[in-house]
Amino acid sequence: MGDKANAHPGAAGRATAADHPASVRNVVLVGHSGSGKTTLVEALALTAGAVNRAGRVEDGGTVSDYDEIEHRQQRSVQLSLVPVEWDGYKINILDTPGYADFVGELRAGLRAADAALFVVSASDGVDGSTRMVWEECAAVGMPRAIVVTHLESARADFEEMTRICAEAFGADDPDAVLPLYLPLRGAEAPDGHAPVTGLIGLLTQRLFDYASGERKEAEPGPEQLPLIEEARNRLIEGIIAESEDETLMDRYLGGEEIDLKTLIEDLERAVARGTFFPVLAAAPAADGARQGLGTVELLELVTGGFPTPLERAAPVVTTPDGAAREVSACDPTGPLVAEVVKTASDPYVGRVSLVRVFSGTLRPDETVHVSGHGLSDRGHEDHDVDERIGALSTPFGKQQRVLSHCIAGDLACVAKLNRAETGDTLSAKDDPLLMEPWQMPDPLLPLAIQAHSKADEDKLSQGLARLVAEDPTMRLEQNQHTHQVVLWCLGEAHADVALERLRSRYGVQVDVVPHKVSLRETFAGRSGGRGRHVKQSGGHGQYAICEIEVEPLPNGSGIEFVDKVVGGAVPRQFIPSVEKGVRAQAAKGVAAGYPLIDVRVTLLDGKAHSVDSSDAAFQTAGALALREAAADAKIHLLEPVAEVTVLVGDDYVGSVMSDLSGRRGRVVGTEQAGGGRTLVRAEVPEIEIGRYAVDLRSLSHGTARFNRSYARHEPMPPQVAERIREQARDT
Repeated sequence: MGDKANAHPGAAGRATAADHPASVRNVVLVGHSGSGKTTLVEALALTAGAVNRAGRVEDGGTVSDYDEIEHRQQRSVQLSLVPVEWDGYKINILDTPGYADFVGELRAGLRAADAALFVVSASDGVDGSTRMVWEECAAVGMPRAIVVTHLESARADFEEMTRICAEAFGADDPDAVLPLYLPLRGAEAPDGHAPVTGLIGLLTQRLFDYASGERKEAEPGPEQLPLIEEARNRLIEGIIAESEDETLMDRYLGGEEIDLKTLIEDLERAVARGTFFPVLAAAPAADGARQGLGTVELLELVTGGFPTPLERAAPVVTTPDGAAREVSACDPTGPLVAEVVKTASDPYVGRVSLVRVFSGTLRPDETVHVSGHGLSDRGHEDHDVDERIGALSTPFGKQQRVLSHCIAGDLACVAKLNRAETGDTLSAKDDPLLMEPWQMPDPLLPLAIQAHSKADEDKLSQGLARLVAEDPTMRLEQNQHTHQVVLWCLGEAHADVALERLRSRYGVQVDVVPHKVSLRETFAGRSGGRGRHVKQSGGHGQYAICEIEVEPLPNGSGIEFVDKVVGGAVPRQFIPSVEKGVRAQAAKGVAAGYPLIDVRVTLLDGKAHSVDSSDAAFQTAGALALREAAADAKIHLLEPVAEVTVLVGDDYVGSVMSDLSGRRGRVVGTEQAGGGRTLVRAEVPEIEIGRYAVDLRSLSHGTARFNRSYARHEPMPPQVAERIREQARDT
């Protein structure tokens, strides 16, 4: 790992096809926006020799400043793969967005990786969303390490940041979150700030000086060793506590000097098991420098301490019809099991899929079976098809390098998978398999859209289909009640990106319109109505009279039609016509234009003409009778009410409950959820929570989550209902 004295920065190269899973490391970078993830990725690529300076590819692959800025902006909202080689290992670095709106990209990165680097800023600290991701990783036992960035900030305090990380991430065992190095500061600048110029290894007690732009190893001065003694002793005790050798602690406490090789081996095993979480420091290279501070140490941690794909448990796999199937963990010779973890559209090569191979070997130009996951509720097509894949490649800056194959444990970009979507499984065409899907966050912010012009309308359907194929966290809804096209997103930034992609990638201009909720109407009490449709204008006339009674029914009853006509006042063949007219009028509404529900309509009497009565006439009479009954009755406007559950930190429970009450919500209960959090249950009108995904994030500083589900329709308060009716009359 980073404390190995024989490490050398020259063991670098560019990523090619891996030949064995043991030589692959898949690591995902996690952290809030502004923590420095993308800058760190570029620094690691620079140190590994994949670029000749931050953000610029070697071999003439440089791009303009404008293109590079645009490229970085795209990377800030989507998962990106940066493969590098170090000391004979291929490292697939997955850079995830820091914005909460793009948690789907983060989940994809966690799915594809075998370990995580949590990037925290020394000047900003640890935010709530980063803590929640840490808990997700802990739940599945993913190995983790912490990287402290922005050490150049005047407010940066590495020791204090380490303490904060231990509190935030080491709730069960603070001694499992400890630094491997301490930063060394150089001479003070005129502004009084002393820059970090090197690191001192706590285990080897060696100094790694980056002041020249090249990592140089040296003996620390006698004045520096006392500064690290306490931190070194605590680190050794933390490593020994996680050791599988139960005698080691007794030997250490007995005064025995534990040799460095044993400590490093135990440290590597503890990190790979996900029981010890080292803290490191990193900073980008200065202009003209080849190596950023701490980048060599990070690369050595990844190659020496993080697990190989062979150590990851085999995925849960079934046949497409649900039969269980056992697959060996990461066997390049086993049956093909790969997963599309990201889908993107390239203007030159079309759809490009980022694929993680879990078993078998993927080769270009072979035919594979594509199995979907049944995300039809989000507008994603269900499919079970064979497809011929195109070229395999790996990213190299903004370019792609062709790969001859991709073995189990590795990642590759696959061209021309036109039917495969994010989350789909690729397997052999004669042995189709399906991986258990990962958990997708539920999009809860509605974005109602309509085509800007007739030309856009023709392209809208295809553009939306491509958009949701790329992003399974987005749900497409064609609401049959409000007749709106709704994109359900994770937040405002997610919605903005969706609109921009529709415009720039698919040439579809759309207008955002107010989102409507599906209101209903019902009768508050019993009422009667008479429908008279009598017309004579030469030839056959129109004659139909019917009398009805309307009464309310319990919630969820729908429309009930009862025939109580006696004596043949309405001929039997026209009674279904009356019902048809009543139901048609109910669908149109009787007060504010919303569907009528939960009433019983009883046909009591009527009149017919032997010549002029007809099906159409009695349909019209039935509709008129219902309208007349409504004119003499009190009509309730019903609104949908959602069951809302909010998981929130105890510090924000009061604010959340007060906010829900302000939305006409009723809190029905609270319960402790562990980890200093509370689950709040409430019933809230849907019209009041259209932007709750955005408002809750602001209210809880990004630490709360919520779910919603339809409960029922219930009457609106009179003042709210009157406002809705006025709006209906104005339109």
